[in-house]
Amino acid sequence: MTTPTPPTHRITLLGKPGCHLCDDARAVIARVAGELGVPWEERDITQSERDQEEYWEMIPVTLIDGVQHDFWRVDETRLRAALSS
Repeated sequence: MTTPTPPTHRITLLGKPGCHLCDDARAVIARVAGELGVPWEERDITQSERDQEEYWEMIPVTLIDGVQHDFWRVDETRLRAALSS
């Protein structure tokens, strides 16, 4: 009998240069992702017209597996819970 492997998640942080809330979100995501071994990436919304239209007023936006999880602030406890499921 094999032990089921835990789900693998991927975090995406949507932000833009010069955004202090993005800096805060980046720090939380880097810490949590590092501790849990979850890969993450950052995407600059100014490089995509679609991202700008959809997320401009909500950045930073956190996506987990491509699905919006948080915006404006990253709640560390909530992020950990989502990644543990």
